[in-house]
Amino acid sequence: MNLENEMYRVMAAFCSGGIPVDFKGAMVLHAFLYENGFTETAIRPTRDIDANWLSDVPPSMDFIVRSFQNVLDQNNIPLVAKPFREYGVDRSAGIDFCGKATGNTVFTMDMEVNRLEIGTRYYSVGNFQFRGVVVEQILADKISVISSGKIFQRIKDLLDLYYLSQCFRMDSQQIKKVLRQTNRPLQSFDEFRNNTAELEHAYNKFRFTGNVEKPSFHIVYAEVTEYISDFLPKKP
Repeated sequence: MNLENEMYRVMAAFCSGGIPVDFKGAMVLHAFLYENGFTETAIRPTRDIDANWLSDVPPSMDFIVRSFQNVLDQNNIPLVAKPFREYGVDRSAGIDFCGKATGNTVFTMDMEVNRLEIGTRYYSVGNFQFRGVVVEQILADKISVISSGKIFQRIKDLLDLYYLSQCFRMDSQQIKKVLRQTNRPLQSFDEFRNNTAELEHAYNKFRFTGNVEKPSFHIVYAEVTEYISDFLPKKP
């Protein structure tokens, strides 16, 4: 079983095991892209699961880790959940999933607690089914990043918008509504619009693992600019 399938196996086990988490991020995006004809060798790989724990009472880290470990053990998944970062205000929890035999980290999880969401749905990848955020939430989050100076540290969001531009017709008014509902105001897009040389440098430094081919920066930039044009400030 390859790494991505192992991660989907864990996500599906958590959902069927009653863990109150919704998934987001690259693993959900990949599932959406697979539904729309992409293959594993056509999109950037990841070694990280993003999630959101939802409960009336915020859980302790010990409770989260014990809940994860119980489900792993019940499903004979040979991994050990180990926390490496406590969650807090504007800080997600960090959890390593390590091989039982080696103790080495196989993949990690970045998990927020009770973050506002606008909707979820079930995704299926092979035999694995899990609950993840809707694509409109993914788009809103990534456009918010692109609008800010965070873009240089989040080149993957630029790439993900490029992938989505190839297969999903965006309703910009709906995405603007999601941004309002989730309190994600847009910034100026100044770095995206006016600092393309530095952006290209950051893009070229961003490395893929495996045999996935990274598309040309100029193609990605042009496609994303067109895709998010309704959000960009009008030039004088």
